[in-house]
Amino acid sequence: MADGAFLPAAAPTRRDVGIRMQLGGARPFALGHEPRRRVAVAVLPVVVELELTSAADSASAGDPSAATDDDEEGGDEEEEEEDVVVVVEQEDAIVEQSSTKRRRVEDQHRHQAVVMKSDEDTVGSSKDVKIDECPPHPGFFGGLCYRCGKRQDEEDVPGVAFGYIHKGLRLGTTEIDRLRGADLKNLLRERKLVLILDLDHTLINSTKLFDLSAAENELGIQSAAKEVVPDRSLFTLETMQMLTKLRPFVRRFLKEASDMFEMYIYTMGDKAYAIEIAKLLDPDNVYFGSKVISNSDCTQRHQKGLDVVLGDESVAVILDDTEYVWQKHKENLILMERYHYFASSCRQFGFGARSLSETMQDERENDGALATILDVLERIHTIFFDPVIKRVRQEVLQGCKLVFTRVFPLHQRPQDQMLWKMAEQLGAVCCTDVDSTVTHVVALDLGTEKARWAVSNKKFLVHPRWIEAANFRWQRQQEEDFPVARPKEKGKENAADAPISKENGDKNAADAANAKKGNENVADAEEGSKENADDAANAEKSKSDGAASGATGS
Repeated sequence: MADGAFLPAAAPTRRDVGIRMQLGGARPFALGHEPRRRVAVAVLPVVVELELTSAADSASAGDPSAATDDDEEGGDEEEEEEDVVVVVEQEDAIVEQSSTKRRRVEDQHRHQAVVMKSDEDTVGSSKDVKIDECPPHPGFFGGLCYRCGKRQDEEDVPGVAFGYIHKGLRLGTTEIDRLRGADLKNLLRERKLVLILDLDHTLINSTKLFDLSAAENELGIQSAAKEVVPDRSLFTLETMQMLTKLRPFVRRFLKEASDMFEMYIYTMGDKAYAIEIAKLLDPDNVYFGSKVISNSDCTQRHQKGLDVVLGDESVAVILDDTEYVWQKHKENLILMERYHYFASSCRQFGFGARSLSETMQDERENDGALATILDVLERIHTIFFDPVIKRVRQEVLQGCKLVFTRVFPLHQRPQDQMLWKMAEQLGAVCCTDVDSTVTHVVALDLGTEKARWAVSNKKFLVHPRWIEAANFRWQRQQEEDFPVARPKEKGKENAADAPISKENGDKNAADAANAKKGNENVADAEEGSKENADDAANAEKSKSDGAASGATGS
Protein backbone atom coordinates (compact mmCIF):
# COMPACT_ATOMS: atom_id res chain seq x y z
CA MET A 1 0.00 0.00 0.00
CA ALA A 2 1.26 3.45 -0.78
CA ASP A 3 2.20 5.61 2.18
CA GLY A 4 -0.47 8.00 3.22
CA ALA A 5 -3.40 5.70 2.45
CA PHE A 6 -6.11 5.53 5.07
CA LEU A 7 -8.47 2.83 6.24
CA PRO A 8 -11.34 3.22 5.63
CA ALA A 9 -10.97 5.35 2.53
CA ALA A 10 -14.16 7.36 3.09
CA ALA A 11 -15.01 9.50 6.09
CA PRO A 12 -17.43 8.04 8.66
CA THR A 13 -21.01 8.23 7.52
CA ARG A 14 -24.34 8.33 9.41
CA ARG A 15 -24.36 5.89 12.32
CA ASP A 16 -20.80 4.73 11.54
CA VAL A 17 -17.96 4.51 13.99
CA GLY A 18 -15.12 6.64 12.70
CA ILE A 19 -11.68 5.20 13.10
CA ARG A 20 -9.00 6.68 10.92
CA MET A 21 -5.84 4.78 10.62
CA GLN A 22 -2.77 5.52 8.57
CA LEU A 23 -1.14 2.24 7.57
CA GLY A 24 2.19 3.65 6.47
CA GLY A 25 4.59 5.09 8.99
CA ALA A 26 2.52 5.08 12.19
CA ARG A 27 3.91 3.36 15.25
CA PRO A 28 2.19 0.11 16.22
CA PHE A 29 0.20 -0.09 19.43
CA ALA A 30 -2.19 -2.39 21.23
CA LEU A 31 -5.56 -1.20 22.35
CA GLY A 32 -5.77 -3.56 25.31
CA HIS A 33 -2.80 -1.97 27.03
CA GLU A 34 -4.48 1.37 27.67
CA PRO A 35 -6.37 1.93 30.94
CA ARG A 36 -9.03 4.06 29.28
CA ARG A 37 -10.11 4.30 25.67
CA ARG A 38 -12.67 6.30 23.77
CA VAL A 39 -14.60 5.35 20.66
CA ALA A 40 -16.42 8.05 18.73
CA VAL A 41 -19.91 7.01 17.70
CA ALA A 42 -21.21 9.53 15.19
CA VAL A 43 -25.01 9.59 14.93
CA LEU A 44 -26.05 12.56 12.87
CA PRO A 45 -27.19 15.03 13.99
CA VAL A 46 -26.67 13.66 17.50
CA VAL A 47 -23.21 12.67 18.78
CA VAL A 48 -23.31 10.36 21.74
CA GLU A 49 -20.03 9.74 23.58
CA LEU A 50 -19.58 6.92 26.01
CA GLU A 51 -16.72 6.07 28.32
CA LEU A 52 -15.33 2.59 28.67
CA THR A 53 -12.58 1.58 31.09
CA SER A 54 -10.10 -1.19 30.49
CA ALA A 55 -12.14 -3.41 32.81
CA ALA A 56 -14.91 -3.32 30.25
CA ASP A 57 -12.68 -4.51 27.40
CA SER A 58 -14.09 -7.99 27.69
CA ALA A 59 -17.63 -6.72 27.24
CA SER A 60 -19.29 -6.12 23.90
CA ALA A 61 -18.39 -2.89 22.12
CA GLY A 62 -22.09 -2.14 21.79
CA ASP A 63 -22.82 -2.62 25.54
CA PRO A 64 -23.74 0.80 26.94
CA SER A 65 -23.54 2.01 30.52
CA ALA A 66 -26.72 2.51 32.43
CA ALA A 67 -28.58 5.77 32.35
CA THR A 68 -29.98 7.11 35.62
CA ASP A 69 -32.43 9.79 36.71
CA ASP A 70 -30.39 12.64 38.12
CA ASP A 71 -33.40 14.78 38.92
CA GLU A 72 -36.33 12.97 40.58
CA GLU A 73 -38.27 16.18 41.12
CA GLY A 74 -38.14 17.59 37.63
CA GLY A 75 -40.36 16.43 34.80
CA ASP A 76 -37.50 16.36 32.29
CA GLU A 77 -35.44 13.22 32.11
CA GLU A 78 -31.70 13.57 31.74
CA GLU A 79 -29.79 10.71 30.27
CA GLU A 80 -26.06 10.69 30.53
CA GLU A 81 -24.05 8.37 28.41
CA GLU A 82 -20.42 7.33 28.57
CA ASP A 83 -18.66 6.36 25.43
CA VAL A 84 -15.30 5.06 24.34
CA VAL A 85 -13.61 7.01 21.61
CA VAL A 86 -10.67 5.39 19.92
CA VAL A 87 -8.78 7.92 17.92
CA VAL A 88 -5.86 6.62 15.91
CA GLU A 89 -3.83 9.61 14.86
CA GLN A 90 -2.21 9.53 11.41
CA GLU A 91 1.36 9.59 12.63
CA ASP A 92 1.46 9.19 16.42
CA ALA A 93 -1.29 6.56 16.71
CA ILE A 94 -1.58 7.38 20.42
CA VAL A 95 -4.66 6.25 22.26
CA GLU A 96 -6.20 9.30 23.92
CA GLN A 97 -7.02 9.10 27.56
CA SER A 98 -9.45 11.62 28.84
CA SER A 99 -12.00 12.07 31.57
CA THR A 100 -15.64 11.31 31.05
CA LYS A 101 -17.42 13.85 28.91
CA ARG A 102 -21.03 14.38 29.54
CA ARG A 103 -23.43 15.56 26.92
CA ARG A 104 -27.11 16.05 27.06
CA VAL A 105 -29.10 13.99 24.59
CA GLU A 106 -30.74 16.34 22.15
CA ASP A 107 -34.22 16.07 20.83
CA GLN A 108 -34.81 12.34 20.36
CA HIS A 109 -37.35 13.01 17.65
CA ARG A 110 -34.98 14.83 15.32
CA HIS A 111 -33.88 12.65 12.40
CA GLN A 112 -34.64 9.47 14.38
CA ALA A 113 -31.62 9.86 16.64
CA VAL A 114 -30.58 6.65 18.33
CA VAL A 115 -29.74 6.42 21.99
CA MET A 116 -27.80 3.35 23.07
CA LYS A 117 -29.14 1.85 26.31
CA SER A 118 -28.59 -1.41 28.16
CA ASP A 119 -31.12 -3.85 29.55
CA GLU A 120 -30.19 -2.64 33.02
CA ASP A 121 -31.44 0.90 32.37
CA THR A 122 -33.52 2.12 35.28
CA VAL A 123 -36.81 3.86 34.92
CA GLY A 124 -38.95 3.56 32.02
CA SER A 125 -38.50 3.31 28.37
CA SER A 126 -35.48 1.51 26.95
CA LYS A 127 -34.54 2.05 23.32
CA ASP A 128 -33.37 -0.58 20.92
CA VAL A 129 -29.79 -0.17 19.81
CA LYS A 130 -29.49 0.63 16.12
CA ILE A 131 -25.91 0.24 14.87
CA ASP A 132 -25.06 -0.35 11.26
CA GLU A 133 -24.10 -4.01 10.95
CA CYS A 134 -21.36 -4.18 8.36
CA PRO A 135 -21.33 -7.55 7.04
CA PRO A 136 -18.96 -8.05 5.64
CA HIS A 137 -16.72 -6.16 8.05
CA PRO A 138 -13.90 -4.38 6.17
CA GLY A 139 -11.42 -5.21 8.91
CA PHE A 140 -10.63 -5.28 12.60
CA PHE A 141 -8.23 -3.29 14.70
CA GLY A 142 -7.54 -4.49 18.21
CA GLY A 143 -10.48 -6.86 17.92
CA LEU A 144 -12.97 -4.15 16.92
CA CYS A 145 -14.41 -3.52 13.48
CA TYR A 146 -13.07 -0.13 12.47
CA ARG A 147 -16.34 0.74 10.71
CA CYS A 148 -19.11 -0.28 13.08
CA GLY A 149 -17.20 -0.91 16.30
CA LYS A 150 -18.45 -4.47 16.70
CA ARG A 151 -16.12 -6.86 18.49
CA GLN A 152 -14.68 -9.62 16.36
CA ASP A 153 -16.15 -13.06 16.95
CA GLU A 154 -15.65 -16.52 15.50
CA GLU A 155 -17.82 -15.77 12.50
CA ASP A 156 -15.59 -12.84 11.56
CA VAL A 157 -12.36 -14.85 11.32
CA PRO A 158 -12.03 -14.79 7.47
CA GLY A 159 -9.42 -12.32 6.34
CA VAL A 160 -5.67 -11.84 6.65
CA ALA A 161 -3.68 -10.43 9.54
CA PHE A 162 -1.35 -7.56 8.62
CA GLY A 163 0.56 -7.33 11.86
CA TYR A 164 3.68 -6.02 10.14
CA ILE A 165 1.71 -2.86 9.25
CA HIS A 166 0.03 -2.45 12.66
CA LYS A 167 -0.28 -4.84 15.54
CA GLY A 168 -3.80 -6.20 15.76
CA LEU A 169 -4.79 -5.27 12.20
CA ARG A 170 -6.83 -7.82 10.24
CA LEU A 171 -8.42 -7.04 6.87
CA GLY A 172 -11.27 -8.80 5.13
CA THR A 173 -10.91 -10.11 1.61
CA THR A 174 -13.19 -7.45 0.13
CA GLU A 175 -11.20 -4.68 1.75
CA ILE A 176 -7.91 -6.25 0.64
CA ASP A 177 -9.13 -6.30 -2.96
CA ARG A 178 -10.21 -2.67 -2.69
CA LEU A 179 -6.88 -1.57 -1.26
CA ARG A 180 -4.91 -3.50 -3.86
CA GLY A 181 -6.94 -1.92 -6.63
CA ALA A 182 -6.30 1.56 -5.26
CA ASP A 183 -2.61 0.79 -4.76
CA LEU A 184 -2.34 -0.53 -8.33
CA LYS A 185 -3.69 2.72 -9.73
CA ASN A 186 -1.16 4.70 -7.71
CA LEU A 187 1.71 2.46 -8.80
CA LEU A 188 0.84 2.68 -12.48
CA ARG A 189 0.52 6.43 -12.18
CA GLU A 190 4.04 6.52 -10.72
CA ARG A 191 5.32 3.97 -13.26
CA LYS A 192 6.27 1.50 -10.55
CA LEU A 193 5.91 -2.24 -9.96
CA VAL A 194 6.15 -4.28 -6.73
CA LEU A 195 9.45 -5.97 -5.77
CA ILE A 196 9.58 -8.64 -3.04
CA LEU A 197 13.10 -9.14 -1.66
CA ASP A 198 14.38 -12.08 0.32
CA LEU A 199 17.21 -11.43 2.79
CA ASP A 200 19.49 -14.39 3.54
CA HIS A 201 21.66 -15.52 0.63
CA THR A 202 19.93 -12.92 -1.60
CA LEU A 203 20.85 -9.50 -0.19
CA ILE A 204 22.98 -10.59 2.77
CA ASN A 205 24.70 -13.52 4.47
CA SER A 206 24.63 -13.97 8.25
CA THR A 207 26.26 -16.34 10.71
CA LYS A 208 26.19 -16.98 14.43
CA LEU A 209 29.40 -16.07 16.25
CA PHE A 210 29.81 -19.61 17.52
CA ASP A 211 29.61 -20.89 13.92
CA LEU A 212 32.71 -18.97 12.79
CA SER A 213 35.46 -21.23 11.54
CA ALA A 214 38.99 -21.28 12.95
CA ALA A 215 40.28 -19.59 9.79
CA GLU A 216 37.71 -16.79 10.11
CA ASN A 217 38.67 -16.20 13.75
CA GLU A 218 42.36 -16.17 12.89
CA LEU A 219 41.71 -13.52 10.25
CA GLY A 220 40.06 -11.34 12.90
CA ILE A 221 36.69 -11.14 11.21
CA GLN A 222 34.92 -10.15 14.44
CA SER A 223 37.24 -7.20 14.94
CA ALA A 224 36.77 -6.16 11.33
CA ALA A 225 33.00 -6.19 11.82
CA LYS A 226 33.28 -3.70 14.68
CA GLU A 227 35.31 -1.16 12.72
CA VAL A 228 33.29 1.91 11.82
CA VAL A 229 34.36 2.90 8.31
CA PRO A 230 32.45 4.59 5.48
CA ASP A 231 30.38 2.27 3.30
CA ARG A 232 31.27 -0.75 5.36
CA SER A 233 29.49 -4.00 4.58
CA LEU A 234 30.35 -6.19 7.59
CA PHE A 235 28.34 -5.70 10.79
CA THR A 236 27.94 -7.21 14.24
CA LEU A 237 24.45 -7.78 15.67
CA GLU A 238 25.41 -7.73 19.33
CA THR A 239 22.00 -8.59 20.75
CA MET A 240 21.76 -11.62 18.48
CA GLN A 241 25.39 -12.68 18.64
CA MET A 242 25.62 -12.66 14.85
CA LEU A 243 27.70 -11.26 12.01
CA THR A 244 26.04 -9.99 8.85
CA LYS A 245 27.71 -9.29 5.50
CA LEU A 246 25.93 -7.14 2.91
CA ARG A 247 26.18 -8.45 -0.61
CA PRO A 248 28.35 -6.31 -2.92
CA PHE A 249 26.40 -3.74 -4.97
CA VAL A 250 23.37 -3.99 -2.63
CA ARG A 251 23.25 -0.27 -1.79
CA ARG A 252 23.27 0.83 -5.40
CA PHE A 253 20.84 -1.95 -6.23
CA LEU A 254 18.28 -0.70 -3.70
CA LYS A 255 18.72 2.91 -4.75
CA GLU A 256 18.13 2.24 -8.44
CA ALA A 257 15.43 -0.38 -7.88
CA SER A 258 13.47 2.05 -5.68
CA ASP A 259 12.93 4.28 -8.71
CA MET A 260 11.15 1.44 -10.50
CA PHE A 261 9.56 -0.59 -7.69
CA GLU A 262 7.73 -0.35 -4.39
CA MET A 263 9.84 -2.73 -2.33
CA TYR A 264 9.03 -5.23 0.43
CA ILE A 265 11.34 -7.35 2.58
CA TYR A 266 10.02 -10.91 2.96
CA THR A 267 12.06 -13.34 5.04
CA MET A 268 11.48 -16.61 6.84
CA GLY A 269 13.57 -15.22 9.69
CA ASP A 270 12.20 -13.82 12.94
CA LYS A 271 10.65 -10.36 13.18
CA ALA A 272 13.43 -8.93 15.35
CA TYR A 273 16.09 -10.19 12.95
CA ALA A 274 14.23 -8.83 9.91
CA ILE A 275 13.92 -5.39 11.48
CA GLU A 276 17.64 -5.27 12.37
CA ILE A 277 18.67 -6.20 8.84
CA ALA A 278 16.24 -3.65 7.40
CA LYS A 279 18.02 -0.97 9.47
CA LEU A 280 21.36 -1.98 7.94
CA LEU A 281 19.99 -1.97 4.39
CA ASP A 282 17.81 1.10 4.82
CA PRO A 283 19.21 3.23 7.66
CA ASP A 284 17.21 6.29 6.58
CA ASN A 285 13.98 4.28 6.23
CA VAL A 286 13.33 5.47 2.68
CA TYR A 287 12.91 2.13 0.89
CA PHE A 288 10.81 -0.18 3.05
CA GLY A 289 9.04 1.69 5.85
CA SER A 290 6.78 -0.82 7.60
CA LYS A 291 6.88 -3.25 4.65
CA VAL A 292 9.05 -5.83 6.44
CA ILE A 293 7.40 -9.28 6.46
CA SER A 294 8.77 -12.13 8.60
CA ASN A 295 7.85 -15.74 9.40
CA SER A 296 5.23 -14.68 11.97
CA ASP A 297 3.26 -12.95 9.20
CA CYS A 298 3.04 -16.00 6.92
CA THR A 299 -0.37 -17.62 6.56
CA GLN A 300 1.06 -21.06 5.71
CA ARG A 301 3.86 -22.85 7.52
CA HIS A 302 7.20 -22.93 5.66
CA GLN A 303 5.63 -21.10 2.71
CA LYS A 304 5.73 -17.52 1.53
CA GLY A 305 2.71 -16.01 -0.16
CA LEU A 306 1.58 -12.76 -1.73
CA ASP A 307 -1.63 -12.88 0.30
CA VAL A 308 0.08 -10.75 2.98
CA VAL A 309 1.32 -8.22 0.43
CA LEU A 310 -0.94 -5.27 -0.34
CA GLY A 311 0.44 -5.08 -3.86
CA ASP A 312 -1.34 -6.62 -6.82
CA GLU A 313 0.04 -9.99 -7.91
CA SER A 314 -0.02 -8.95 -11.58
CA VAL A 315 2.74 -6.37 -10.97
CA ALA A 316 4.78 -8.32 -8.40
CA VAL A 317 8.35 -9.51 -8.99
CA ILE A 318 10.01 -11.79 -6.42
CA LEU A 319 13.76 -12.15 -5.82
CA ASP A 320 14.62 -15.20 -3.72
CA ASP A 321 17.29 -17.89 -3.63
CA THR A 322 14.80 -20.62 -2.61
CA GLU A 323 12.14 -21.78 -5.03
CA TYR A 324 10.13 -24.27 -2.97
CA VAL A 325 8.85 -21.59 -0.53
CA TRP A 326 6.99 -19.91 -3.41
CA GLN A 327 4.87 -22.84 -4.57
CA LYS A 328 1.89 -20.62 -5.46
CA HIS A 329 3.86 -17.85 -7.15
CA LYS A 330 6.65 -19.46 -9.16
CA GLU A 331 5.68 -17.46 -12.23
CA ASN A 332 6.56 -14.25 -10.36
CA LEU A 333 9.89 -15.57 -9.08
CA ILE A 334 13.39 -14.70 -10.27
CA LEU A 335 15.68 -17.28 -8.70
CA MET A 336 18.83 -15.70 -7.29
CA GLU A 337 22.30 -17.19 -7.14
CA ARG A 338 23.02 -17.81 -3.45
CA TYR A 339 25.51 -15.57 -1.67
CA HIS A 340 27.84 -17.72 0.46
CA TYR A 341 30.22 -15.44 2.28
CA PHE A 342 30.70 -17.18 5.63
CA ALA A 343 32.05 -20.69 6.15
CA SER A 344 28.88 -21.75 7.98
CA SER A 345 26.85 -20.98 4.86
CA CYS A 346 29.08 -23.18 2.74
CA ARG A 347 28.79 -26.00 5.27
CA GLN A 348 25.01 -25.62 5.39
CA PHE A 349 24.72 -26.22 1.65
CA GLY A 350 27.40 -28.90 1.47
CA PHE A 351 30.19 -26.95 -0.18
CA GLY A 352 33.63 -28.29 0.69
CA ALA A 353 35.54 -25.32 -0.72
CA ARG A 354 36.81 -22.47 1.43
CA SER A 355 34.37 -19.60 1.85
CA LEU A 356 34.82 -16.07 0.54
CA SER A 357 35.56 -14.84 4.05
CA GLU A 358 38.30 -17.44 4.53
CA THR A 359 39.95 -16.50 1.24
CA MET A 360 39.41 -12.76 1.88
CA GLN A 361 37.57 -12.39 -1.41
CA ASP A 362 34.10 -11.27 -2.45
CA GLU A 363 31.77 -10.94 -5.42
CA ARG A 364 32.63 -8.20 -7.88
CA GLU A 365 30.51 -5.06 -7.70
CA ASN A 366 29.94 -4.33 -11.37
CA ASP A 367 29.18 -7.79 -12.74
CA GLY A 368 28.07 -9.70 -9.66
CA ALA A 369 24.67 -11.29 -9.08
CA LEU A 370 22.87 -8.10 -7.98
CA ALA A 371 24.27 -6.01 -10.83
CA THR A 372 23.13 -8.66 -13.31
CA ILE A 373 19.65 -8.87 -11.78
CA LEU A 374 19.31 -5.09 -11.80
CA ASP A 375 19.70 -5.17 -15.57
CA VAL A 376 16.95 -7.79 -15.74
CA LEU A 377 14.65 -5.68 -13.56
CA GLU A 378 15.26 -2.64 -15.76
CA ARG A 379 14.26 -4.66 -18.81
CA ILE A 380 11.13 -5.94 -17.05
CA HIS A 381 10.17 -2.42 -16.07
CA THR A 382 10.78 -1.12 -19.59
CA ILE A 383 8.79 -3.91 -21.22
CA PHE A 384 5.88 -3.40 -18.83
CA PHE A 385 5.53 0.35 -19.26
CA ASP A 386 6.81 1.05 -22.78
CA PRO A 387 4.40 0.98 -25.72
CA VAL A 388 3.71 -2.29 -27.51
CA ILE A 389 5.24 -0.99 -30.74
CA LYS A 390 8.58 -0.49 -29.04
CA ARG A 391 8.45 -3.99 -27.59
CA VAL A 392 7.73 -5.52 -31.00
CA ARG A 393 10.55 -3.55 -32.58
CA GLN A 394 13.01 -4.74 -29.96
CA GLU A 395 12.26 -8.33 -30.85
CA VAL A 396 13.57 -7.91 -34.42
CA LEU A 397 17.30 -8.24 -33.60
CA GLN A 398 16.91 -9.68 -30.13
CA GLY A 399 19.86 -11.91 -29.27
CA CYS A 400 22.23 -10.18 -31.70
CA LYS A 401 25.42 -8.55 -30.46
CA LEU A 402 27.03 -6.26 -33.00
CA VAL A 403 30.48 -4.77 -33.48
CA PHE A 404 31.02 -2.03 -36.09
CA THR A 405 34.30 -1.58 -37.93
CA ARG A 406 35.13 1.43 -40.14
CA VAL A 407 31.44 2.20 -40.55
CA PHE A 408 31.39 5.49 -38.66
CA PRO A 409 33.53 8.61 -39.11
CA LEU A 410 36.70 8.80 -37.07
CA HIS A 411 36.83 10.98 -33.94
CA GLN A 412 33.05 10.63 -33.38
CA ARG A 413 31.30 8.55 -30.71
CA PRO A 414 29.75 5.49 -32.35
CA GLN A 415 26.94 5.57 -29.78
CA ASP A 416 25.75 8.84 -31.28
CA GLN A 417 25.50 7.48 -34.82
CA MET A 418 22.12 6.76 -36.34
CA LEU A 419 22.95 3.18 -37.36
CA TRP A 420 24.07 2.31 -33.82
CA LYS A 421 20.85 3.71 -32.33
CA MET A 422 18.77 1.94 -34.97
CA ALA A 423 20.33 -1.41 -34.08
CA GLU A 424 19.62 -0.87 -30.37
CA GLN A 425 16.01 0.07 -31.07
CA LEU A 426 15.69 -3.23 -32.92
CA GLY A 427 16.85 -5.08 -29.81
CA ALA A 428 20.51 -5.66 -30.67
CA VAL A 429 23.36 -5.07 -28.25
CA CYS A 430 26.08 -2.87 -29.74
CA CYS A 431 29.69 -2.74 -28.58
CA THR A 432 33.07 -1.56 -29.78
CA ASP A 433 35.26 -4.59 -29.04
CA VAL A 434 35.00 -8.18 -30.19
CA ASP A 435 34.65 -11.12 -27.83
CA SER A 436 33.17 -14.60 -27.87
CA THR A 437 29.63 -13.27 -27.30
CA VAL A 438 29.62 -11.12 -30.45
CA THR A 439 27.34 -12.55 -33.14
CA HIS A 440 27.77 -10.02 -35.99
CA VAL A 441 30.49 -7.76 -37.32
CA VAL A 442 29.20 -4.91 -39.46
CA ALA A 443 31.73 -3.69 -42.04
CA LEU A 444 32.03 -2.03 -45.44
CA ASP A 445 34.98 -4.15 -46.54
CA LEU A 446 37.27 -6.95 -45.41
CA GLY A 447 40.28 -4.74 -44.88
CA THR A 448 39.95 -4.49 -41.08
CA GLU A 449 41.18 -6.72 -38.31
CA LYS A 450 37.67 -7.12 -36.84
CA ALA A 451 36.29 -8.19 -40.21
CA ARG A 452 39.01 -10.82 -40.55
CA TRP A 453 38.29 -11.92 -36.96
CA ALA A 454 34.66 -12.50 -37.89
CA VAL A 455 35.67 -14.70 -40.82
CA SER A 456 38.17 -16.72 -38.81
CA ASN A 457 35.75 -17.19 -35.89
CA LYS A 458 32.77 -18.00 -38.12
CA LYS A 459 30.75 -14.99 -37.02
CA PHE A 460 28.27 -13.20 -39.25
CA LEU A 461 29.96 -10.52 -41.38
CA VAL A 462 27.30 -8.20 -42.79
CA HIS A 463 26.99 -4.93 -44.64
CA PRO A 464 25.32 -1.99 -42.81
CA ARG A 465 22.38 -2.37 -45.23
CA TRP A 466 21.47 -5.52 -43.24
CA ILE A 467 20.42 -3.34 -40.28
CA GLU A 468 18.56 -0.89 -42.50
CA ALA A 469 16.64 -3.69 -44.19
CA ALA A 470 15.62 -5.16 -40.83
CA ASN A 471 14.43 -1.74 -39.72
CA PHE A 472 12.25 -1.31 -42.82
CA ARG A 473 10.82 -4.84 -42.82
CA TRP A 474 10.54 -5.32 -39.01
CA GLN A 475 12.13 -8.73 -39.43
CA ARG A 476 15.65 -10.09 -39.21
CA GLN A 477 17.03 -10.54 -42.69
CA GLN A 478 19.19 -13.36 -44.04
CA GLU A 479 22.80 -12.41 -43.45
CA GLU A 480 23.85 -14.09 -46.72
CA ASP A 481 21.90 -11.46 -48.65
CA PHE A 482 24.11 -8.65 -47.32
CA PRO A 483 27.71 -9.85 -47.86
CA VAL A 484 30.91 -7.91 -47.49
CA ALA A 485 33.31 -8.34 -50.45
CA ARG A 486 35.89 -11.05 -49.71
CA PRO A 487 39.50 -11.10 -50.96
CA LYS A 488 38.85 -13.80 -53.61
CA GLU A 489 35.96 -11.97 -55.12
CA LYS A 490 37.97 -8.78 -55.14
CA GLY A 491 40.90 -10.49 -56.95
CA LYS A 492 38.58 -11.91 -59.60
CA GLU A 493 37.10 -8.50 -60.16
CA ASN A 494 40.59 -7.05 -60.59
CA ALA A 495 41.55 -9.83 -63.05
CA ALA A 496 38.39 -9.26 -65.04
CA ASP A 497 39.03 -5.56 -65.07
CA ALA A 498 42.64 -5.98 -66.47
CA PRO A 499 41.73 -6.77 -70.16
CA ILE A 500 39.19 -4.00 -70.08
CA SER A 501 41.81 -1.63 -68.80
CA LYS A 502 44.26 -2.72 -71.54
CA GLU A 503 41.62 -2.32 -74.21
CA ASN A 504 40.67 1.02 -72.85
CA GLY A 505 44.33 1.98 -72.78
CA ASP A 506 44.84 1.02 -76.45
CA LYS A 507 41.72 2.85 -77.42
CA ASN A 508 42.85 5.89 -75.55
CA ALA A 509 46.23 5.74 -77.28
CA ALA A 510 44.52 5.50 -80.69
CA ASP A 511 42.30 8.38 -79.80
CA ALA A 512 45.31 10.37 -78.78
CA ALA A 513 47.04 9.61 -82.12
CA ASN A 514 43.92 10.56 -84.06
CA ALA A 515 43.65 13.71 -82.10
CA LYS A 516 47.24 14.54 -82.91
CA LYS A 517 46.64 13.78 -86.59
CA GLY A 518 43.56 15.91 -86.52
CA ASN A 519 45.54 18.77 -85.15
CA GLU A 520 48.07 18.36 -87.98
CA ASN A 521 45.23 18.39 -90.57
CA VAL A 522 43.86 21.53 -89.06
CA ALA A 523 47.28 23.11 -89.32
CA ASP A 524 47.63 21.97 -92.96
CA ALA A 525 44.21 23.31 -93.73
CA GLU A 526 45.06 26.63 -92.20
CA GLU A 527 48.34 26.73 -94.12
CA GLY A 528 46.56 25.75 -97.37
CA SER A 529 43.97 28.41 -96.81
CA LYS A 530 46.69 30.93 -96.33
CA GLU A 531 48.47 29.88 -99.51
CA ASN A 532 45.19 30.04 -101.43
CA ALA A 533 44.57 33.49 -100.11
CA ASP A 534 48.03 34.59 -101.30
CA ASP A 535 47.42 33.09 -104.75
CA ALA A 536 44.13 34.91 -105.02
CA ALA A 537 45.78 38.15 -104.07
CA ASN A 538 48.54 37.64 -106.65
CA ALA A 539 45.98 36.85 -109.36
CA GLU A 540 44.06 39.99 -108.59
CA LYS A 541 47.24 41.97 -108.77
CA SER A 542 48.14 40.47 -112.14
CA LYS A 543 44.70 41.29 -113.44
CA SER A 544 45.05 44.87 -112.33
CA ASP A 545 48.47 45.19 -113.96
CA GLY A 546 47.12 43.80 -117.22
CA ALA A 547 44.29 46.33 -117.28
CA ALA A 548 46.70 49.17 -116.73
CA SER A 549 48.97 48.04 -119.55
CA GLY A 550 46.01 47.92 -121.94
CA ALA A 551 45.02 51.44 -121.10
CA THR A 552 48.51 52.77 -121.77
CA GLY A 553 48.76 51.08 -125.13
CA SER A 554 45.62 52.67 -126.40
